[in-house]
Amino acid sequence: MNPTLAWCIWLLGAYLVGSIPFGLLIGLAKGVDIREAGSGNVGATNAGRVLGRGWGIVCFLLDVGKGMGPTLSYGLWTGLACLNPPSVEVAGGSGDVTALMQWLAIAVAAVLGHVFSIWLKFKGGKGVATGLGVLLGFWPVLTIPGIIAGLGWVAMVKITGYVSLGSVAAACSLPVLAIASALAWGRSIGQTIVYTVVTLILALLITLRHRGNIQRLREGTEPKAGWAKGG
Repeated sequence: MNPTLAWCIWLLGAYLVGSIPFGLLIGLAKGVDIREAGSGNVGATNAGRVLGRGWGIVCFLLDVGKGMGPTLSYGLWTGLACLNPPSVEVAGGSGDVTALMQWLAIAVAAVLGHVFSIWLKFKGGKGVATGLGVLLGFWPVLTIPGIIAGLGWVAMVKITGYVSLGSVAAACSLPVLAIASALAWGRSIGQTIVYTVVTLILALLITLRHRGNIQRLREGTEPKAGWAKGG
């Protein structure tokens, strides 16, 4: 198959998988439209708030999976998801940096699918869980930064009680973690730039999606997570 056509199919597939609104589907299966309850968001946090902690965890894992699935699958298909990725034939040419940029596009498509779901008239969640899945799928360079950021998120939420604060803090730490990881794995400057770009995009997107939460944090009206310390 033509490399350009194959990549376009992967790109569309990643977006469609990312668009699956698991939180809404779980809620509807239980007779609740979570868009009309809690914060109205279709992500895991509101699913847990409306449906209970257990279902929130299920939704979180599914949202992680729809980011990790397309990203890791494409990486394995191209041979990029390995310790020493080869130069592979890709749409528009060949070479490590070009291939990584196209892998980046697959990952971003999955997150954009979650944030701007075609099934929800281009509305959706805030991209935290799906963004984490994307990082885990960028084996091996961004997997460890994703895990560290995830643990930082848990710690921040446990300490402060605010999911939104933990999400923004974890997202903002990603570019630094990505640069450190890329250098530790001996990646080239060009490759390191690509890894930095993908984490900057995720950090910016997640921060922008939390604008309302940031404003409520400033005003002292942001609700705390029920499972967090002091929540």
